[in-house]
Amino acid sequence: MFAIVATVYVGSILWTIGISLTPSRSLPIYEFVGLEQYVALFRSSRWTTSLVNMLVFGAGYIGGCLALGYLMAIFIDQKVRAENALRTIFLYPHAMSFIVTGLVWQWIMSPTEGIQDFVRGLGLTGFTFDWIVRPDMAMYAVIIAGIWHGAGFVMALLLAGLRGVDTEIWKAARIDAVPAWRMYLHVVTPILVPVFVTCAVLLSTHAIKSYDIVVAMTKGGPGIATEVPAKFVMDYLFERSSVGRAAAAATVMLMMVMAVAAPVLYARAAAAKG
Repeated sequence: MFAIVATVYVGSILWTIGISLTPSRSLPIYEFVGLEQYVALFRSSRWTTSLVNMLVFGAGYIGGCLALGYLMAIFIDQKVRAENALRTIFLYPHAMSFIVTGLVWQWIMSPTEGIQDFVRGLGLTGFTFDWIVRPDMAMYAVIIAGIWHGAGFVMALLLAGLRGVDTEIWKAARIDAVPAWRMYLHVVTPILVPVFVTCAVLLSTHAIKSYDIVVAMTKGGPGIATEVPAKFVMDYLFERSSVGRAAAAATVMLMMVMAVAAPVLYARAAAAKG
C-alpha cells in the first residue's frame, strides 16, 4: 500500500510540479524553463479573476455553511420531535454530488424555468430573479447552492460536538437563569472552536477544488464571472492544450491547500505531544 501511494500519488504530484517548469503544450516537453509558466500564469487576467472568484466563493460558502449548520445543530439539539428524520433531511443534500447539486440549482435559478418563471406564472410579471445570468450576481447564486449542499455536513459535526458538552454546564446555567442564547454564544461556541476549525478546513479544501458545481450551474459564465482555478486548470489542460500552464496552476492550488491544512495539522501534532 505504501509503495502504491508513493508511486501513484506522490509520484504524480512530483511529475506535475516538474511539468510546470517546462514549456509543455499538448504533450510533455522535458525542457527546463524555470518559473516561466508561473510568471505567465499570474500575468493572466483570467487566472487572477479565478483566484478572486475562489476567494469570494470560499468566504460565502464557508461562512454560510458554518452559520446555517450551527443554527440547524442548535435546533436539533433542543430534543425536537422526529429528530432522526430532520437530521437525515438536513444531511441529505451532502449525500448528492456537486454535479447533481449544480444541475438542480441551475434549474431552480433559471429565468425561463425556475423561481422567476413560477412567480411570474402566478401573475407577478414584474418579479425578477435572474442572478445566474448576471455577471455581478452569478457567483452568489453558486454560493447559495454550495451552502445548501454543505450546511448539513457542518450540522452533523457540530451536533456531535453539542452532544459532547458537559451536562453540568447546562444545569449550572439553568440554576443561574442564564438565557439559552447567551449560553450558546458565550459558553458553548468557545468549547466548539476545534470543531469549527475542522469544518472550516474541510470546507476550505472543497472551495479551493470547486469545479463540479460551477460547471454544472454556469460553466464559468457569464463570460468568466464564475471562473475558478480548477476550471482554469481543466480548460488549459484539455481545451487549450497547455499542459505546462495547467500544471503550474494545479501546483499553485496544491500550495493553497497545504497552506490551509498545514497549520491545523501542526497544531494537532503539537497538542498531541503536549
